[in-house]
This record gives sequence, structure tokens and C-alpha cells, in this order.
Amino acid sequence: MLRPLLRHAFRWVGFCLLGTTGHNLCSAAEPPALERRLYVAVPGIRNYLEYGGHGVHVFDIDQGHRWVRRIPAAGLDEQGKPLNVKGICASAVTGRLYVSTIRQLQCFDLQTDERLWEKTYEAGCDRMSITPDGQTIYLPSFEGPIWHVVDAATGAVRTQIKPNSAAHNTVVGLDGSAAYLAGLRSPMLTVVDTANPTALRTVGPFSGSIRPFTVDGRQRRVFACVNERLGFEVGDLVSGQVLAQVDVPGYDKGPVKRHGCPSHGVGLTPNEREVWVCDAHNQAMHVFDATAMPPKHLASIKLNDEPGWITFSLDGRLAYPSTGEVIDVSTRQVVAQLQDETGTAVQSEKLLEIDFEAGRPVRAGDQFGLGRLLQAPESKAVQP
Repeated sequence: MLRPLLRHAFRWVGFCLLGTTGHNLCSAAEPPALERRLYVAVPGIRNYLEYGGHGVHVFDIDQGHRWVRRIPAAGLDEQGKPLNVKGICASAVTGRLYVSTIRQLQCFDLQTDERLWEKTYEAGCDRMSITPDGQTIYLPSFEGPIWHVVDAATGAVRTQIKPNSAAHNTVVGLDGSAAYLAGLRSPMLTVVDTANPTALRTVGPFSGSIRPFTVDGRQRRVFACVNERLGFEVGDLVSGQVLAQVDVPGYDKGPVKRHGCPSHGVGLTPNEREVWVCDAHNQAMHVFDATAMPPKHLASIKLNDEPGWITFSLDGRLAYPSTGEVIDVSTRQVVAQLQDETGTAVQSEKLLEIDFEAGRPVRAGDQFGLGRLLQAPESKAVQP
């Protein structure tokens, strides 16, 4: 009697695993499937509407980056025309998405797509970052002297930080202990103790004004684009010293359409083994070995337009340059091109991954392509 019962049990388990019509009939006993979505805010190349119009596009990462929907956005000027989108960030903890323009900060509900509020800031807005608990946003003014420390629930300003550096790019580290502020007219990176925003220190000087930058998961290194350099520089976040100046070998600088610098965009793969840097004039992405010091050039990838940004999927398998191409990190081949509902190619420098389970956000990436090793590499502890 026992043997037939066992055979029946094994058949039932196999039936649940395989199904008969492509559906899992035992899904109630399994965790909900992870739904990975790419959120892309437009106009994300200046105020150019030809690269996907206006709003926030949502793409299904696991279905070949199939276009899912467009979230209507605000962020208009006095004539009702869309303003340049300057930044994007999100919190899976609070279920909120934030998009900044040169004037406003908008907050959306990630489950309903409802726009919850829009706040205008007299000094304008630039590329912001949010703390891991979803409570605080470090919001730069639009190339002005200050950063606003903003209540993420309401948009109210709690306090201000004034490095006088022409506020621009902002990164909050993965553990939330520090915020990193870079201005367009300063070679110094300002580091803020988030527990005491008046406590400031600096890293640098770099060889020129700091443009896009990224930091590793343990917040020991910063990789920064600077004016006039085709490549990037590496700084020590602990000592405050610049460790290396890295140029792209075999490529020349030349005229660029935007940003006024040869490299505008740098990111770490989540496992921190590679650093990728943009090359505007040569319309290319350059890959370096980030485990070496100074990092060593590994490969170059030709793109279909001038890149001005780079970030990665949370699992590190995909790279997202602002040209809208999707690159397989392991093969370094372009595997997809983002397209909107009309088939128009989408380009944006403001994009990130957000993952859902049963319709609820569970993980949010970052627009800056942060490294995600939280312990020394030999421990093999990686935050996905």
C-alpha cells in the first residue's frame, strides 16, 4: 500500500513542477514570481521629445524589454512644455518613485502610478538621491550653491547644505551613512554625514570639475568623470586622496553634442569587477578592470549615438547606456533597443530598475550604477 502512495506523491510533485498547460497549478505554495521593470524618465536628453516624448516609460526586463506603459508626468514650464528631466530615484521600502526636472520634484506611487505630489523649488532641482530607508532625499539645486535635504514623504525642505560648488550630481551610499555631492564648478567631492548634515569633509582635488561619478558598496572608492578627461579618476573616500587618473587608450577626444566633456557617465558593475565609462565623441562605451589599480582597459563597445550616462541591472547582467541600447555585460553585445508604444527609439540619462512581487515593489536600483559589494570580495557577499 505504501509504494503506490509514494508513486502517487511523486507524480503529484512532478505535475506541480511541470504543469500540463504551461501554468503552475501549485503556485499558492510558491513565492510570487519576481517582475523586473526598467523605469525610464523622459525627456531624459535635455528637453528633446524625439527620444520618447514625455513621462515615465516602464519596460519588462525579462520579456526582451517589452514596452509596458507610459506613466503621465508633470514638470511643465509656463507654456505647458515639458522641462528637462534631471534625475530619478525610488524606494521599495515606501513604494515611491521620484522624478526631478530643472524646477520641480515629483512623487509617484509605485503600485498605482498615481502622482502624489509635485513641489517647485525656487533654486531649481538637479540629479538627486534617496536614503535606503526611503525617508530623505538629497536634492541639489539647479547648478546653484545649495543642496536641499528633503522629507521624501512630503517634499518639505528640512535643511540645506551649501558647498557653493554649482550643485549637480548626488549619491547616497548603500548603507545610508553618507551622501556624496558633486558640483559643476569644483574639483572637490563633498561628503555629508547623513546623521549630521552639517558635518562635511571633502575628497580631492581631482584634475578638473567633477561630472558624473559612482561609489563602491563599502564606500571606499569613488570613480569620477572630470572635465577634459576621456576616462575617469579614482578617489579614496577614506583618506580623501586621488589615487589614479585613467585615460582611455587608443581613442582621441573631439567635439561632443552635449555636456561639454569627453566622458559624461561612469558606473560600476554590481559585483565591482568592472567600471564602464562613456565616450561621447567616439560614440562608445569603454570597459575597465576595476579590480586592478589603476583600472586596466579591457574592451570598447560601439554605440549608435553619443552616450551621456551608464547604469546596470541589479543582477549585473545588463548595462544601460543612455542611448537606449541594452548590452549583455558578459558578451558585451547589444541585445535590445528600448522603444516606446509607437516604435520610437527611447533614449534617456535617467533610468533605473525596480522589482516587484505580487504587484508590490521589493527592490529598487539606482541611476548612478553603484557597486553593490557590502563586504570584502573574498567573502563573496553581494547585495543583488
